[in-house]
Amino acid sequence: MSSGHRLRDVEQQHPLLDREEAAAGSAVGEAERVWFIQDGCGMVCAFITWFLVLYADFVVTFVMLLPSKSFWYAVVNGVVFNCLAVLALSSHLRTMLTDPGAVPKGNATKKYMESLKLKPGEVIYKCPKCCSIKPERAHHCSICKRCIRKMDHHCPWVNNCVGENNQRFFVLFTMYIAMISTHALTLSGYQFVTCVKVQWSECSDFSPPVTVMLMIFLCLEGLLFLSFTAIMFGTQVHSICNDETVRRLTVYAT
Repeated sequence: MSSGHRLRDVEQQHPLLDREEAAAGSAVGEAERVWFIQDGCGMVCAFITWFLVLYADFVVTFVMLLPSKSFWYAVVNGVVFNCLAVLALSSHLRTMLTDPGAVPKGNATKKYMESLKLKPGEVIYKCPKCCSIKPERAHHCSICKRCIRKMDHHCPWVNNCVGENNQRFFVLFTMYIAMISTHALTLSGYQFVTCVKVQWSECSDFSPPVTVMLMIFLCLEGLLFLSFTAIMFGTQVHSICNDETVRRLTVYAT
């Protein structure tokens, strides 16, 4: 580096990688074309998310809509709910399998520093864990083991960080989950009223105790996911409109 440039580590001083290490890091980065975080907790949470969405789809379709005597009521609500469920799961996959904006490992080399054309006295930051130059608003994720550009947070439910490249998919995921939760709660309320009127006879192909248990669990799931995703959706929209991240908002709040 020239004497006018200063390199500041975030946590501790760390020597710049030599050219051989940088070449090895670049080769690893090119090999990692498929983005998937192999975190046990995250994979379990992602599986639970899919299971709960499919469970809700099962209860709505087979417990509420198919036994309904109104053909158009069942068709319209079935199409709407299943379309929202497919959109939610596809958004979940896109969020989980999209590179959130990982900074290339091992780019803290003399050649790369010279290509930045820094002004004399300008300070840049290097992550000692990734051995990479950190762009503005990039943060290191201990789970992904990478620095993520415009990192918002690491979400275990999508088994990935929410960053520059996949935040839009995460926002869509939270919106669709909030919508199907509202739809499921509305259908559950109507189904309860209908079953009470007919004294639980011919309102479902399942026995009354099984129907009640399935619907109660669906209502609890819907309330929990609606409150969580609605708050998260509002927070994400607010941060996008103000060009901020949750991490930065947290710093301001403290």
